[in-house]
Amino acid sequence: MAGNALMYRVTESQLGDFLPEKYDSAAALKTAEDKFGIKPDANAVTMLVKRADGRPLDAADQQHARADAAALGGQRIAMPKPEDTPGFLARDYSQAPKITPGTAAPHHTFVLFTVSLTGNSTDPGLQNVFKEFRKTASDRYAQNGLRAGFTGGLADLVDRDEAEKTTSTVAGALTFALILLLNVLVFRSVLAAVLPLVAVSVVGGAAAGAVVGTALLTGIRLDPSTPQLISVVLLGIGIDYFLFLLFRFRERLRAQPERGAREIAGEVTGRVGIAITSAALTIVAAFATLGIAGFGQFRVLGPAIAISVLVMLLASLTFMPAMLAVTGRTMFWPSRTLERVPHEGSAGRFGNAVARRSLAITAGAIALLGVLTAGTVGMKMDYSTSSSRSDTPAAVTAAEISRSLPAGASDPTDVYVTGNNGAALDRHHIDALATALTRTRGVGQVSPIVYNAAGNAARISLYLTAEAQTQRARDLVSGPVRATVARHTPTGATAHVGGTAAVFADISTAVSEDLRLIFPIAAALIALILIVLLRSLLAPAVLMISVGLGFAATLGASALVFQHLRGQAGINFTLPLVLFLFVVALGTDYNILMSDRIREEMERPGPARSAVARAVRHTAPAIATAGLVLAGSFGSLAVNPDPSTQQIGFATALGILLSAFVLSIGLVPALAALLGRSLWWPVRPRHRAPALSVRAGTPGGTPGFGDTAELGDDRVRTE
Repeated sequence: MAGNALMYRVTESQLGDFLPEKYDSAAALKTAEDKFGIKPDANAVTMLVKRADGRPLDAADQQHARADAAALGGQRIAMPKPEDTPGFLARDYSQAPKITPGTAAPHHTFVLFTVSLTGNSTDPGLQNVFKEFRKTASDRYAQNGLRAGFTGGLADLVDRDEAEKTTSTVAGALTFALILLLNVLVFRSVLAAVLPLVAVSVVGGAAAGAVVGTALLTGIRLDPSTPQLISVVLLGIGIDYFLFLLFRFRERLRAQPERGAREIAGEVTGRVGIAITSAALTIVAAFATLGIAGFGQFRVLGPAIAISVLVMLLASLTFMPAMLAVTGRTMFWPSRTLERVPHEGSAGRFGNAVARRSLAITAGAIALLGVLTAGTVGMKMDYSTSSSRSDTPAAVTAAEISRSLPAGASDPTDVYVTGNNGAALDRHHIDALATALTRTRGVGQVSPIVYNAAGNAARISLYLTAEAQTQRARDLVSGPVRATVARHTPTGATAHVGGTAAVFADISTAVSEDLRLIFPIAAALIALILIVLLRSLLAPAVLMISVGLGFAATLGASALVFQHLRGQAGINFTLPLVLFLFVVALGTDYNILMSDRIREEMERPGPARSAVARAVRHTAPAIATAGLVLAGSFGSLAVNPDPSTQQIGFATALGILLSAFVLSIGLVPALAALLGRSLWWPVRPRHRAPALSVRAGTPGGTPGFGDTAELGDDRVRTE
């Protein structure tokens, strides 16, 4: 609770502040703060005022609109008491909004004002302050027969959250219901279904607290998406790790009923803990590489998630095994599966098929991945950040403004000009720059020039013909607008282009540079961890190639669905990085669990294909269940109305399913069956001496490894 409540104190809602100073829009933000006193956390909202009956504003109406705006600007808005956060943890955003006059529509159909509220736009406290202001302003204008509408920035965010609140709640409930249902079906036990969720929730709260504490101590500012990403990641991997322990714990309890649960829990932790540790470290390594990114959002997001995963790893090796030791066989009550040897089941039959038809399964898996990868042909990156919702009050107000004024009127692009070494600006030259901007392609209107008190800085606001959050606006800013500014900046002065479109144009450049740096470094770190874990050079290469195929197939499938079939502009520009980090890093978990079990089984005498069959039989249920749980966690994002969130939800869910069912359960064991023990070159598994089974009638078992109802080696045909 405390970690989540304090999270807003260490998050930065202005993406432009994450850009390095070398970028033009970042320099513009610095100029706005230094020369015009515009605070970095200022949130500008466009307020439209018009007559309630739709008629043009007369002189009296315009006077009322200006007078009421001035009165609202002098009125302090008290922040409502938070409902779900202790008062001493919540930041008080009570304030008097800063209101400045804007432009008027042709024929005086409406007039615009800019309302500025200071604070973290993602914090519910500031959002509640805006809601109070919105209600106060609407009531005041209504007294004079006027109507107020709000759009841009904070208004968009609040309206989207309100519109999507029910969808998010339902999606979250369905996710938890899916996890509970899967666990009940697999374990036939209420406790085994509920306990993992409780444990992960507790650990997740501790992880959030660790991230917040680290940020408070270091002064690091996190991105607002961090809390949601941490929750999704920890829910997925936490349930995965608990399931890995549960499946092996149940396997040992069946095989060795005479041993105590505490002893078995310790033994299980020692065996599965190696795979869990390696799997967690691959995720940590992948996300930690973001610490070298130039874009600050990545640079702080990666270490934050890495810290959270380390907390979950610690809990997986201590807290979760302790829960198994304490509950013992009660964990699986009322199921009676511990009292009987399970039948071979679908996992056993599939393991047998993998061992017998390894070449066919390998070819089929590669063909499927290849077909999906073909979707990357003609794939485009989409840098649009606007929501697809057009039914919110903010979207309706924005549409009303765009019908009378340039599309960018509610979110202008600002050009800041400063005299070098504090010298006063030549206003004649600044007028020439403004005139040149009026003739620039894509600029619909230029507002009057605003100078600071010292006269050494000027601000020219441009209304583009495209909405600020669209790709066209970014193309206009990075192309003709910046070119015009560069040509007409007066000698002895420096000019920078800022605003939403400029910020996202620079972010797209920064992200592209970071991807070229992060991908190879993260891949090298993951490969190194695999080499250490598997004590092999060939096996890590096989695993890395397989996850590479999975990554390409997931990206291609996303392009097929969203770009080619649904006709969207392209794939969201963050999707390749998200897929690399989540699908490659998290999907490697399943490969590690399967590979570790294959090596364990190959240490026993007998054909390598028999070892693969046993490994698939024992490990496939855990991987399948974990994959469905993790895919369900990410898939809940696919119901979000925002196109970029839909893509991330769909792609990560599909990538996890491909990683679990096609790669880890199919391709990897099939390749292991083909390559045999040479897969572990140069250090091949050493044979352990055969031991008697712990249960009568199950020959070939090895004490402590749950080999009950084993598939006899003679049942797997060698090829």
